[in-house]
Formats: sequence, C-alpha cells, structure tokens
Amino acid sequence: MDKIYDMIIIGGGPAGYTAALYAARAGLDAVLVEKVIVGGQMTQTMAIDNYPGIPETVDGYTLGMQMQQGAERFGAKTRFAEVTSVELTGAIKQIHTDEGLLSARTVVIATGADHRHLGLAEEESLIGRGVGYCAACDGMLYRNKTVAVVGGGESAAADALHLSKICKKVYLIHRRDTLRAAKAAFDALLRQENVELILQSEVVGLQADGKLQSILVKNRLTGETQSLDVQGLFISIGRDPASALFAGQLELDQGGYIRAGESTETSLPGVFAVGDVRTKTVRQIVTAAADGAVAVHYAQEYLQKNPLA
Repeated sequence: MDKIYDMIIIGGGPAGYTAALYAARAGLDAVLVEKVIVGGQMTQTMAIDNYPGIPETVDGYTLGMQMQQGAERFGAKTRFAEVTSVELTGAIKQIHTDEGLLSARTVVIATGADHRHLGLAEEESLIGRGVGYCAACDGMLYRNKTVAVVGGGESAAADALHLSKICKKVYLIHRRDTLRAAKAAFDALLRQENVELILQSEVVGLQADGKLQSILVKNRLTGETQSLDVQGLFISIGRDPASALFAGQLELDQGGYIRAGESTETSLPGVFAVGDVRTKTVRQIVTAAADGAVAVHYAQEYLQKNPLA
C-alpha cells in the first residue's frame, strides 16, 4: 500500500510550520508541502518586531527559516513541490503535486493570501525599501517620517490611523471621492491633524534612489500630477486568498476565503484551513501561528474518532 500520512500541510508560512511543529510533537506522521520559499508573506517584511519571544528585530526570511528549523527539530518533514490538484472528499485525501501524489488522513491548508499590488514598474524592486503592504508589521520603520497609504476600505483607514500615531505625516490616497470605510473610521481619521486625504487620485509612479524618495499622484478628474516626498508607501487595496485549488470542494466566502471558524474546521471532515487563507478578521503572523496549533488539536480529535479500517 502507498504511504498514507496522518497529515499533509500545504504551505510553509507561520501557520503551516506551527501546524508541522505541533503535529511532530504529537507524534503524527506529517509532511509539509511548500511551493517556493519558506516563510510565506513574511519574506516580504524586512523588520518584524511584534512576534512574541523574538527580543531583537528579525527579517521575515530569517524568522521563516527559524520556524522550519524548530519544526524539523522534532521530526517534521518538508517537501518542496507545487500542488496541482486535490481530492479532499474521501477518508483518504489525495494531494497531487508536480513531484508526485501524496495521501493523508487529514489536510491542513495554509496557502495564505497575496496582497494586491498597484502594478507599477518600480513596485516590486522597492518592496522592503519603502514599499510595504502591512503597516502593523513595518510601520515602526517610519517613525517620525512621512508616508502614504493607498486604499479606501477598512484596512486602509486602519493603516492610516495606526501610522498617524507613529509618523510625522500620513497621506491617504484613494481613487474615489469618498472612502469605503465605516463612518467611525473616517471620523477618526479626520481628527488626526497629521493625516491628509487625497481623494479621486491614484499613484502613477515611484521615484527612488536605492530607497523610495517620492511618489507621483494623478488627480483622476483634472489629470494633474503632483509629486509627494515620502519615505514609505503602504498599499492597502485588498488581498487575494490562495484558495483556487479548493473551489468546488470547500465552502468559500464571497471574498474567496475558505470558510473556517476558530476551530479551523472547514466544510469537509478532516480538512482544516489556517492563517490568511481562512475567513477571519485579524491577519497577523501571531494569529496565523495560533491557527496552526488549533488545527492540530482538532485534527488529533478527528484521527481518534476516524481510525483506519
């Protein structure tokens, strides 16, 4: 008979490697499958200061490697492969990869969500050098400096409000004539003297000399363009969950996130969703890690109640 793992974990970010750690310590035969690089979205963050137990600032790549090493210390296994399709409805779950077929009794989905980008030519090269997607993660890098936030929803308003406590000046740039954020968030922004709203406008260019120096902002009504000197630009225009592989088998919400509550249990028995890919209100490294621990707890319960024949 082909090998059947107790658990397959898809995704090597903080949620995935916490699940791998807890599974290994629980004596489960588990394997983690990662497509590209350990760490997930953390690898886009140059300075992490808000993860418990880390006394010094650490970059996301290093923290990801430390998580991998911590899990593998207890016997967790990592396979680098791309998952191409899944069959999750049976008692034995089938995970097809470009390196072959894997089978398991439980599956933990930790595929994350990708930040939407503006699509500017200079954007990718300036990530970590002035361009960021998480104000809570990187905001402290810009203490007493001038920054801009792009977006008009709840996340963008929250980012601007957070940065207003840290930065000298915050521009909030939105392409429409009003924010989509709730009135309470909008009113809170208006009370901040160092926050300036620039509406009906969009960022059309980034100017840099090794690091971001300024942004070009175009008024969508007049066509006029102005240059704003900023040291940081936070892009908060939404995320796209990496859930396409599971559509049609798992229940997704309107945003494409996998429906799974605090137990991380999905609509299919033996399948769990953790971290940024699941429906939740707060998406941080620490909440993703917590999900990984919770998933293993409920997976153990499932395995005990559903032994192999």
